[in-house]
Amino acid sequence: MASLLIEGGHPLEGSFRPTGNKNAALPLLAACLLTDQPVTLHRLPDILDVRVMCELLAGLGVEQRREGDSLTLQARDIDPERLDAQSCRRIRGSILLAAPLLVRCGRATLAPPGGDVIGRRRLDAHLHGLAEMGASVENSERGLELVAKSLQPSNLLLDEASVTATENLLMAAAATPGSHVIYNAACEPHVQDLCHLLQRMGADIRGIGTNRLHIDGTQDLGGAELEIGPDYIEAASYLSAAALTGGSLRIQDVHEEETHRVIVRGFARLGAEWQVDGRDWIYHSKGGFHVADDLGGAIPKIEDGIWPAFPSDLMSILLVLATGATGSVLFFEKMFESRMVWVDRLVDMGARMVQCDPHRVLVNGPCPLRGSHQSSPDIRAGMALILAALAAEGKSRIDNAQMIDRGYQNVDENLRRLGAKIERVD
Repeated sequence: MASLLIEGGHPLEGSFRPTGNKNAALPLLAACLLTDQPVTLHRLPDILDVRVMCELLAGLGVEQRREGDSLTLQARDIDPERLDAQSCRRIRGSILLAAPLLVRCGRATLAPPGGDVIGRRRLDAHLHGLAEMGASVENSERGLELVAKSLQPSNLLLDEASVTATENLLMAAAATPGSHVIYNAACEPHVQDLCHLLQRMGADIRGIGTNRLHIDGTQDLGGAELEIGPDYIEAASYLSAAALTGGSLRIQDVHEEETHRVIVRGFARLGAEWQVDGRDWIYHSKGGFHVADDLGGAIPKIEDGIWPAFPSDLMSILLVLATGATGSVLFFEKMFESRMVWVDRLVDMGARMVQCDPHRVLVNGPCPLRGSHQSSPDIRAGMALILAALAAEGKSRIDNAQMIDRGYQNVDENLRRLGAKIERVD
């Protein structure tokens, strides 16, 4: 168990280059199983979830060679019986091995996936889609057991726009000869990254970035390489830290027009906007920021949803940012029923907020925060607690910090380089 000791009140200054998108890295790693040729990923984050996925792949027999932030994987000979059940339970992304193993080996047995406890996270869309393509699915004592002699071209209608279900079915369709359609597909940037890799491997995919994907698959997928898109969740987290501490920060090599338009709307509601300079985002503190009321002076609402709505992964970050803004704002978390259950920790630190129900929180700012002893419940809430501690008066301790390591690379080192007073202890 690791803890972070933080002294608040020190502005963040300097520049920071985010890693590749954590949510893209896991499906891209899983896709290496679709071919016996080398697959190279650049800008791969060195985070705990990626390490666990690489351990799972190594256990299956995938050769790996890492140079800097690039990793080359080659799945010449793989054995699905060697999939480690304990490692599967450590990350949500282990479910992404289902389709590639079905395609390559005709069978897969996966222990229930782990991940953040932010509410029920269904697997039904994955399993119904694979069953429609011809797989048999059983839920046994060993976990999910899937068998398929061969998969068939299908028109699939997802009952929810699940990111990981879309990714699993994309991989299955890309490696199955014939024409497939996925309706109600997720279209987040990380799904688009997977589409681009599968295209380079030999699949024909149309409709990338929309909720209807047309895939012409092939059983002869080959090797490819791809640079993972920048992690906009990480970038926005560091910008929020600069805003809360009254600092100035340049985020390098992050700008993508679609992503920027989606996430800047939520920050603009709080008056914490930034400038775009080529591929960089630049934030300069202006001595405070203010909530932009709705028409007629009504309290505004920030709500999440499927892309291109505001992403759920940033709701915890924005919740803390709102404690530094002047005004009132209502947060409405619609994606996960337990995403907001940690806000009592912010109340302990002095935040003026009311949890109306499991999905809605009203924040009245600005709120002078004070140092406190807390524990990280999940990746995003853990990072949000770091932001609160950086802005608070006095010292804070955040336990269970390894939870944050699952999604943020070297978070204490990066913040320390930007001027934060933060130390890691075991």
